[in-house]
Amino acid sequence: MASVNRTSDAPGYRSVLAGGEFRNVFAAHLLSVLGLVVAEISLTVLVYRVTGSPLMSALTFALGFLPYVLGGTLLAGVADRYPARRVLVTCDLVCAVCAGAMVLPGTPVAGLLVLRCAMAFVAPLFQGTRNASLADILGPGDAFVLGRSLLRMVAQSAQLVGFGLGGLLLTVLPPRGALALTAAGLLGSALLLRFGTADRPARTGGRTRRGTPAAGLGAVFGDRRRRVLILLFWLPPVFVVVPEALLAPYADGIGAGPAVLGLMLCALPAGTIAGELWAGSVVTARTRSRIVAPLASVGLLPLLVYALRPGVAGVLVALSAAGLAHAYTLGLDRMFLDAVPEELRGRAMTLLSTGLMTLQGVGMALAGLAGEFWPVHLVVTGSGVLGTAVVLLLLAELRAAADPVRGPKRETGLTAK
Repeated sequence: MASVNRTSDAPGYRSVLAGGEFRNVFAAHLLSVLGLVVAEISLTVLVYRVTGSPLMSALTFALGFLPYVLGGTLLAGVADRYPARRVLVTCDLVCAVCAGAMVLPGTPVAGLLVLRCAMAFVAPLFQGTRNASLADILGPGDAFVLGRSLLRMVAQSAQLVGFGLGGLLLTVLPPRGALALTAAGLLGSALLLRFGTADRPARTGGRTRRGTPAAGLGAVFGDRRRRVLILLFWLPPVFVVVPEALLAPYADGIGAGPAVLGLMLCALPAGTIAGELWAGSVVTARTRSRIVAPLASVGLLPLLVYALRPGVAGVLVALSAAGLAHAYTLGLDRMFLDAVPEELRGRAMTLLSTGLMTLQGVGMALAGLAGEFWPVHLVVTGSGVLGTAVVLLLLAELRAAADPVRGPKRETGLTAK
């Protein structure tokens, strides 16, 4: 299959979806994301029914973080060492087998948790390899940025739809029956990727690039500008997840019921999707590069409204605005792709996904810890202040990295013509 290499300055989502190979990747992503969301709910319910322990039930979620860190670090080099299609199909099949094993009635709780860990272990490799392969399928231009945006919106939408779908399924199916649907969805994803995408060679061209995980980290983080760009992906979400992590106690404090809490939980992802659609559909590629710094600078400022202890309407507006500012990510995607050599692309994307997922979990944990000592509204306000300061420092470092005197001469998008 020929790759879709768009020459238009702003191809748009429709032209990106016009490529048959990307449509297969998109459909596979939809199947796997929905399947995994359903699996999280079903497995949590299953473990609770078997053990009667809230702690064990919560542990099924928590176990997704440590294996993610290990998998992303130890397996990052695989993304460039082997053909992308082979890696993607193998990861999908591993997860499908794990989900299938969970369906078996005799699988003990310990076995369920081990299988959950195995799925989380290969997840960052799958995500990094798929993201890197988009540059092969769509070309390393603006179409890549829009393709990444579409996959992110699917993930955000799955959080909104998937949990509701999972809850609905569990009213008509036992948890193991819902897990069977997860296995089927992952198998479908593997088939789409195997027969719907081209078999391209490994990026290393057959050369062995094994080394150690530390060497892999050094190769990706050794460049000053690339290092700052990665931190711009990683650190803002650490602060933006704080109000989400503390929404339940905040809603309780203002007398909001469960239905209102659910509405507030939707505000941030809904705003994020709207921001991505605006940046991808209305804004040109050049403008997306120019708005990275302004939007990133103000993205966490809406959280300062928590200092006034707002009601439901104020929270909805603040979280939606913070989500809208996430539109800067499209310009950041292009900067990062330009900064990463092709032979490091899979490894860099895998480490990027690993850190993003892990640090969001860390942010939620730190938010909960801070909420034990200070009022929730002050914790969220503090996250807005501290997060904004961190982003401003990173943007200053990014400008310094592009300064012809202080750093290598590169276009950052902050001073693009």
